[in-house]
Amino acid sequence: MTIVRLGYVAMSMELKNASPSKTMTFAQFQKIDDREAAIRKLERIALTNLEHTLRLLRHNAASDIHFYRLTSRLIPLANHEELLDWNYLKPLKGLLREIGDFAKTHNIRVDFHPDHFVLINSMQEHILKNSIQTLKLHYLLLKAMGINPVHRCVMHVGGNYKETEKSLERFVDNWMDVPRPIQKMIMLENDDTSFTLEDTLYLCEKLEIPLVFDYHHHLAHHQNPNWEDSWDRVIQTWRHSPLPIKMHISSPKSDKEFRHHADYVNSEMFFDFLRVIKGSVELIDCMIEAKRKDEALFHLMDEIKKRQDVEIIDGSSFHLK
Repeated sequence: MTIVRLGYVAMSMELKNASPSKTMTFAQFQKIDDREAAIRKLERIALTNLEHTLRLLRHNAASDIHFYRLTSRLIPLANHEELLDWNYLKPLKGLLREIGDFAKTHNIRVDFHPDHFVLINSMQEHILKNSIQTLKLHYLLLKAMGINPVHRCVMHVGGNYKETEKSLERFVDNWMDVPRPIQKMIMLENDDTSFTLEDTLYLCEKLEIPLVFDYHHHLAHHQNPNWEDSWDRVIQTWRHSPLPIKMHISSPKSDKEFRHHADYVNSEMFFDFLRVIKGSVELIDCMIEAKRKDEALFHLMDEIKKRQDVEIIDGSSFHLK
């Protein structure tokens, strides 16, 4: 039997005043005459984000949720070129360690998904440099939490630039500039406009990177509609990972806005996927990318509990019979 565990992204619809993504723009920072006072304000915002993250993890533990995506916006302006002298980790280390300890104690898998401006295959050197710097921030956060950074950061391949093959090969070339510890942190996912499952598998197999299969993206953009033909290859990309295989699940907002995520996950669409992969892996972690976040997870579990082809384990996981 295959065990399925559900997770959600960053924000809770149930907890009030718990945003982990509060921010300050550089324009706002500049308006504060005293630079040290401005930096202290940045640190207070970051501490608030981390305190809210810990609240969210406690909410997850109470709800039997074992998979959670941390926001990449925990520390505003951390990599801004005018703030490179700011040791942002120093005042945050205690709380970061507390977050990591809590996640490990309660067996909550945490990872990141950096923003779309992180482009390994960029044609511009400064964008590649900034992308590596942003990935380094994620690496340092995980290390400060005491969490093994290996396979904790999922990314898209990047820009297509209307030349798929050249864009894939540029990823390979630029990959050599990424420090090895950061390389080991990365997972890649197929996207909904540029790089199909087969394109992404090419990179994952060549560079030994785990592939996070996004089912919705595949339905929106594919070469071969039969993703099942490549599923064994997807599994193989995870053979050296210390973590279970991971996928993304979401549903189209509508036929007209097919690529946009709906508020909730269509359970029948999800089980179209699960019926195929049943028995192929012992455990699969499924990240829900729905607008209603944890509410979408609870809603999906309520529907799953009514099914006859599952055996419920707890509030977010079940066996496929």
